[in-house]
Amino acid sequence: MPEGFLPINAKDLRERGWDTPDFLFICGDAYVDHPSFGHAVISRLLEDEGYRVGMICQPDWRTDKDFKKLGRPRLGVLVTSGVLDSMINNYTAAKRRRREDAYSPGGKPGRRPDRALIVYCNKIREAFGDIPIIIGGLEASLRRFAHYDYWQDAVRSSILIDTNADLLVFGNGENAILEIARLLDKGVPVRSLKSVRGTAFAGSYEELPAKLRQELERKRKEDTARSSGGSTAAKETAALENGEMADTTNVKKLREKVILLPSKEQVIANKKDYAKAFMVQYREQNASFGHILVQADGTRYVVQNRPADPMTEAELDRVYSLPYMRRWHPAYDKEGGIPAINEVEFSITSHRGCYGGCSFCAIGFHQGRVIQPRSKKSILEEARILVEQPHFKGYIHDVGGPTANFRRPACKKQGVEGACQGKECLYPAPCKNLETNHDEYVNLLREISAIPKVKKVFVRSGVRFDYAMQDKKGKFLEELCKNHISGQLKVAPEHVSNKVLRYMGKPSHEVYEGFVKRYEQINERLGKNQFLVPYFISGHPGSTLDDAIELALYIKRLGYTPEQVQQFIPVPGTLSTCMYYTGLDPRDMKPLYVARTEKEQELQRALLQYSLPKNRELVEEALRKAGRSDLIGYDRDCLIAPSRRDSGREMGGRPPAHGSRGSVARTANQKDNRGGSSGRGSSSVTGRKSRQHAQEGASLSRDGGRANGGDSRRSSRSQSGRPSQQGRTKAYSKSRRKG
Repeated sequence: MPEGFLPINAKDLRERGWDTPDFLFICGDAYVDHPSFGHAVISRLLEDEGYRVGMICQPDWRTDKDFKKLGRPRLGVLVTSGVLDSMINNYTAAKRRRREDAYSPGGKPGRRPDRALIVYCNKIREAFGDIPIIIGGLEASLRRFAHYDYWQDAVRSSILIDTNADLLVFGNGENAILEIARLLDKGVPVRSLKSVRGTAFAGSYEELPAKLRQELERKRKEDTARSSGGSTAAKETAALENGEMADTTNVKKLREKVILLPSKEQVIANKKDYAKAFMVQYREQNASFGHILVQADGTRYVVQNRPADPMTEAELDRVYSLPYMRRWHPAYDKEGGIPAINEVEFSITSHRGCYGGCSFCAIGFHQGRVIQPRSKKSILEEARILVEQPHFKGYIHDVGGPTANFRRPACKKQGVEGACQGKECLYPAPCKNLETNHDEYVNLLREISAIPKVKKVFVRSGVRFDYAMQDKKGKFLEELCKNHISGQLKVAPEHVSNKVLRYMGKPSHEVYEGFVKRYEQINERLGKNQFLVPYFISGHPGSTLDDAIELALYIKRLGYTPEQVQQFIPVPGTLSTCMYYTGLDPRDMKPLYVARTEKEQELQRALLQYSLPKNRELVEEALRKAGRSDLIGYDRDCLIAPSRRDSGREMGGRPPAHGSRGSVARTANQKDNRGGSSGRGSSSVTGRKSRQHAQEGASLSRDGGRANGGDSRRSSRSQSGRPSQQGRTKAYSKSRRKG
């Protein structure tokens, strides 16, 4: 058995002197023992508690042979589809099979099934019969209620119903899984584990705990009272169930109450009920005042217990101090290893959680909005471990989390009472209570940089530019430009239309323009020729063809060409997905435009890459459909030149002189492979100085920051994958000033 790794076969068990493991860990990803991978964290934590854990990663699901190779576990089976939802891992936004899988040996696809949790759980039942099955990870967490499934284009039942699992662990699962393990080890039947915080379960009415049945009966009486005028308590409960914010003076009294969501049948029949149900789920993901949520599905009930408390500094420090091997299992060496580790091998997670509130991001629904930081001591200790790794070349690739510069809770209240219900920290404008001091993070970066053998510390997990703009001292951005990027900084304006940005939960475009100006001023003062790498999303709910054209014109004025763009994917558990399915903004129940057809999405995506020859016909179709044929021609603002058949028709301006610069810009990757490609889903952009930029080199790149609905595989550490859109040049900002 390779020294240090957990057992993966019967031979490994014998070498450890085990007859059987306490837990089997079934995972859709290959076995990588690194703290950026959830299966490594949970298995090492259980090992640290004294439990025996056997790893079965990417089992062949066509038979039950792989599931049986370590024998029947003593306590139960833990199951996850991996870092990503298996459908996102397997399919693009256009619902086509992906050609690569960074979490599989050699990056080759086909090692995990579609809807992996369902398939794995069925095989476990086939192999072991009545055995405790606990599901977790992103696929489980985001699908814990009835949800819209983009690939089926239908509302599906809770994943608990489809898998017939005993328990579902959502969010940060460490504390919940330890409590479950201790109770199972004491002989408590898994069907009795109905009150562990951070878990959900499903059962018939008779199988529900007596107290819960009493609450449901009380609810029915409250419904009757409400219909006849009712009491204050009944009205308060009604407000919660309609997705409205409760009176905070009554939060403590309501804390243990049960909220009955619209049933699966109701959310299928009525999209307003779907939107209301989602909004309740979204606002109740708060450990301080979250309630027990119940949703009927036929004759069964899905019950979500209150969310687990945010992890403490000491708890996170323990998690990241465990003896990880920090590499893939040697069994994959002959197949070329696991590409996903390349982006995180020398990166450090400084915190979990995000209060950014982006509508397309699932992190708030998964990790929560409260920032959970590690101590400086713990982070420095991990940095010292990294510099001693055999392949370390002097570069710490990242120190961050879902958002790099969210190192501490948003305000003093958030650290004590949790995130505000019904309010966001940064949208539509920064909260007056927001604490914006970056000094602690700046000092942390400096201390890591001072460790012997460290040449440079990069920040690559994404910087929230509107938050950085709130730092009155301005030290953070200057420190970043001076010491922690190398040629470029990635930021996420996402769009230029303020209407679309409102649906996205992002700041206005004017805020981004202000950031660009400050970034330029700092780099000019430092004497550095550094660039911004912007991310844009096509086809987000609320975005019309006119909005996509506005974004295309902005891109043209900047003077760069996106090699790839992020197309919106409706991921379960996000506000944007609710908008996409219902055609409603669940925050105010007002209708909005949704580009639902494949053709509409294709047109919007093509506009962002207007200069690519393969997109010419689509761009022309989009422009004519939107009544913007004035953008077909040779004028400065035209997106495409006329086709031959357009000779004599209306067009903007005369053709360019022979030998002048054409509309298709070369990409940085065509000139130089050092442009910092992040692998799958990566993008490179270029402008008038792209060749100069490619020669100068670009920053190291990694899958960064959040779980979202772009076809870019963006991610938090638990769902990784934001692509790198490389090579944005100063030509872009100069052209912005020129008009």
